[in-house]
Amino acid sequence: MQIAYLTMVAAGLALIGWGLPAAHKLRKPFDMLAALVVLCGLALALLGTLLTVVPRFFQG
Repeated sequence: MQIAYLTMVAAGLALIGWGLPAAHKLRKPFDMLAALVVLCGLALALLGTLLTVVPRFFQG
């Protein structure tokens, strides 16, 4: 499962890396979509990091 969690971190960082410049370069309706991608990437990276460090976090 560690590989899946580290993949989540990598995918989140990739989304952030694409979304930040795209949010400033794209036209008006698409810049909000890129900003939403950055937010989802941040959540994915944080969740992957949490599950990598504490694997049984959601099991109580």
